[in-house]
Amino acid sequence: MKIIDQPQISGLKILQPNVFNDERGYFYESYNYETFKNLGIEEVFVQDNQSYSKKNVIRGLHLQIPPFAQAKLVRVIKGAVLDVAVDLRKESPTYGQHFSVLLSEENQLQFYIPVGFAHGFAALQDHTVFAYKCSNVYHKNSERSILFNDKDLNINWNIAHPIVASKDLQAVCFKDFISPF
Repeated sequence: MKIIDQPQISGLKILQPNVFNDERGYFYESYNYETFKNLGIEEVFVQDNQSYSKKNVIRGLHLQIPPFAQAKLVRVIKGAVLDVAVDLRKESPTYGQHFSVLLSEENQLQFYIPVGFAHGFAALQDHTVFAYKCSNVYHKNSERSILFNDKDLNINWNIAHPIVASKDLQAVCFKDFISPF
C-alpha cells in the first residue's frame, strides 16, 4: 500500500494497494490497521457500509457532526465514481474547497477522508458498488447534508441529468452551513 501525493487539501489521502494479479484474477489487502498506521492513518474503523448505484446517481454531500463525526475510507468494488470531499474545517486555508478523484474497479484506488469534510460521489457506470469504512457509527440526529450542486462550491460532477435523493435536493447551501469543525 502506498500513498499517492495529493497536496491540494491537507488530510486527504489517495491510497494505492499492492495488487497481485495472476491467471485466476487478483488479490489485494484493502485494509490493515498496522499498514495504515505506518502511512499516518490511525483511525479505528467501526462500521462498514456498501451501496449500489445506477449510472448518474449522485449521493451527497454528507457528513455527521460531533460527537458522531466520521472519517471515511472509500473504494469502488464494481463500476466507477467521481468521489468528492469538501473541506469544512474553519481554520483550514482550503475551507470550502473541494477535491475529487476517480475511483474505479480498474484503478482500485482508495480515498481517505478525515473528520471535517463533507463527502459525496457520482456513479459513472451502471451497477456501481461503492464500499466504505467509517470511524464512527451512523447517528441519524448528527447527519447533515450540503447541496451537491451548490454554486459556491462549483463542483463539476460531469453529469447532465443527475439522479438525486429528495433529502439531498433539500440540503442546505454551503453559505448557510455552520461548520462545527
